[in-house]
Amino acid sequence: MASGLLETRLHSLPLVARGKVRDNYAVGADRLLMVATDRLSAFDVVRGEPIPGKGELLTCMALWWFERLAHVVPNHLSGEPPESVVAPDEVDQVRGRSMLVRRLRPLPIEAVVRGYLAGSGWQQYRTAGAVCGVALPPGLRNAQLLPRPIFTPATKAEAGAHDENITFEQAAGLIGAELAVRVREVSLALYSEAAALARERGILIADTKFEFGLDERGTLTLMDEVLTPDSSRFWPVERYAAAFERGENPPSFDKQFVRDWLEAVRIDGQPWNKRAPAPALPPAVVAATAAKYREALARLQAPAGAG
Repeated sequence: MASGLLETRLHSLPLVARGKVRDNYAVGADRLLMVATDRLSAFDVVRGEPIPGKGELLTCMALWWFERLAHVVPNHLSGEPPESVVAPDEVDQVRGRSMLVRRLRPLPIEAVVRGYLAGSGWQQYRTAGAVCGVALPPGLRNAQLLPRPIFTPATKAEAGAHDENITFEQAAGLIGAELAVRVREVSLALYSEAAALARERGILIADTKFEFGLDERGTLTLMDEVLTPDSSRFWPVERYAAAFERGENPPSFDKQFVRDWLEAVRIDGQPWNKRAPAPALPPAVVAATAAKYREALARLQAPAGAG
C-alpha cells in the first residue's frame, strides 16, 4: 500500500496554515493554494496514520460537485492549474490533490444541512425534540428521513477543538440577519440539488456542511471543500431500509468507520478519552477506510441510475 502524504513541504510559496486535512499556501495577495493531504481527523484529533489516496479523492470529489453546483452560488475556484504556481520539483506534491482558489473573507459559521436525523442531531432531538432550535415532529427515529431538510449552523472551532451547534438566531448574531437568511437559503438549495444527484448514483446524503466567504464585492461564495466524505454523512441507498428498521445508521462511505473503531477500542481496559494522542489505527482499518472513500467517488462518477 502507498504510504500516503501526511504533510506538504513547499519552498516556493509561504505557508499560511495547516488545517486538519489541508495545507494552505499564499499565492500573491489574492489567491491560495489548498493542498489536500492524506491526513484524517476523527473526534477533532488528527491521526498519525495517513489514508493513502485520500487527498486526491477529496479533491476530485469536491471539483465534481463545484462543477455541478456552480449555477446555485459562485465558488472560490480560480480556474487556474495548481501546478502553475509551484516550482518544478514541487509538482508531485500538488498534482491531483490541490485547488488554486481566490482568497475570501470566511464567514465564522459552518452551514450544516440535515436531511436525516443522525449524529449530534439525533442526540439533540432525543433530549429537546428539536435540533439547533428547529422544532421537529414527535416520534421520529434514529436515521429517519426528515419531513424537509433543515439548516442547523455551527461555530467554527480551532484545530483540536469541537464545533458547537448553534441556533439560527445565534448565527444571525455572528454574521448579520440578512446574510444569515441568504446562507440558509443557499445551503438548502445546494443540499437539495446534491441529494438528488447523489441518490441517482446510490448515495443518500444524510447531512453535510458548507463553508462560505465573501469576495471583495461582498458576494457570497462557496469555499473550502464541498460534499466529500470528510464533510458529509454518505449512506448507501441499498442498505438504508434494513438499517433504519433496526434503529441503526446505515454503514457510511465516510470516516464513520474510523469513529466506530475508536469508540470500540480499549486502552488499559478503558475507552479512549478522545484526546491526543489517539490510538494507532491498524492497517486493516486504514485500508478499509481508503476503500470507503474510493467507493463513494466511484458511485458519484458512475452514470445516473447505476448506483
